[in-house]
Amino acid sequence: MELQSVKNRFEIVGNSPALNHALETAIKVAPTDMSVLITGESGVGKESFSKIIHALSTRKHGNFIAVNCGAIPEGTIDSELFGHEKGSFTGATDARKGYFEAVNGGTIFLDEVGELPLGTQARLLRILENGEFIKVGSSKVQKTNVRVVAATNRDLLERANQGKFREDLYYRLATVPIRVPRLSERKEDIHLLFRKFATQFSEKNHSPVIQLNADAQRVLADYAWPGNIRQLKNITEQVCVLESDNSPISADILRNYLPVAGSFLPLAYNTGDNLSFQGMSERDIFYKFLVDMKKDVSDLKRIVMGLVESSGNREEFIRNNQEEIKHVLYKDNYYQEPYEKPVIIPPSTVQPIRTNVIDVSHVEEQDNIGATIADQELEMIRKALTRNKGKRNRAAKELGISERTLYRKIKQFNLESI
Repeated sequence: MELQSVKNRFEIVGNSPALNHALETAIKVAPTDMSVLITGESGVGKESFSKIIHALSTRKHGNFIAVNCGAIPEGTIDSELFGHEKGSFTGATDARKGYFEAVNGGTIFLDEVGELPLGTQARLLRILENGEFIKVGSSKVQKTNVRVVAATNRDLLERANQGKFREDLYYRLATVPIRVPRLSERKEDIHLLFRKFATQFSEKNHSPVIQLNADAQRVLADYAWPGNIRQLKNITEQVCVLESDNSPISADILRNYLPVAGSFLPLAYNTGDNLSFQGMSERDIFYKFLVDMKKDVSDLKRIVMGLVESSGNREEFIRNNQEEIKHVLYKDNYYQEPYEKPVIIPPSTVQPIRTNVIDVSHVEEQDNIGATIADQELEMIRKALTRNKGKRNRAAKELGISERTLYRKIKQFNLESI
């Protein structure tokens, strides 16, 4: 089936390369019976892809059910998915079919599959491997023929490393992975989506269709959209309700409805050159903090060790290393004059340093901590290069470092092949 006809049929709006690639993958895998894992942030429309896969498959006349695994309590998830026998637990007054039995011959969509308990994951793996399951409270093995399409906004391999997700289940689910891009990666589609939601609201409520002027369209495209399509629809409807007499909407009016992007992150990070971090995940930004902290600690350690070794000549040491001390102590304002000068302690007030009080025997051992941070730095750089398809200038901008520094890191970590 042609890409545009699929978009028309399922009301998919947009023409960004990342969206088209995800749709083309879904169209190609739909006629098979292979398991599919859909990944992407919350609110990007992962369930729509599961419906496309089912509707274009040979199971299209069978049942389709979407299950939010994160919304079902751990104590009842096995009963919901696989069913239970009468009397198998308190309150089980009748036998019950689970979703896998009820949807036999169809497709089941497991949303937020990363939230499944480990015991339930083992049961799911058995279904994927040989189509067998056992009801809660039963010893009878039953068969089912269900296609599984799963979705998650988590890094399942990372959760596997933490012991929270089975690695073998991940590879069973991800026979064909589909990544749905976040809205900030589809800038050319944002205004089209706004118009779609505004038109739908107008038709439903018999009101004028809200329009945006050129400046407002640019504001809309430049916003980070942490809530993705779900957030865009919510804000569109707010504007339609409260600004129905002000069309076309100006940039100033629109900004009143857009929360400050930084408020969605637990930390505010200032790179010194106002680079945007909207292309990086919170996890990557956190690791960047760790890397920067390691550098600051190393610089401070050098200064402290210099003071220790210089003993009574600390005034001379400070004078000779004033630029480095200035950079470490006033790093955030390094390029802004004037500096606050480091306080020079008069020699007469200097007390001899008792070097035996400072235990430096663990300095070499503590350096091993840096190996873990270095690994994270390597992973950040590799991800940035991969996301930007090897374009180093874009990767450097995303990481908040200069191209020269990135080239040095690429050589250091032997990443020339990316």
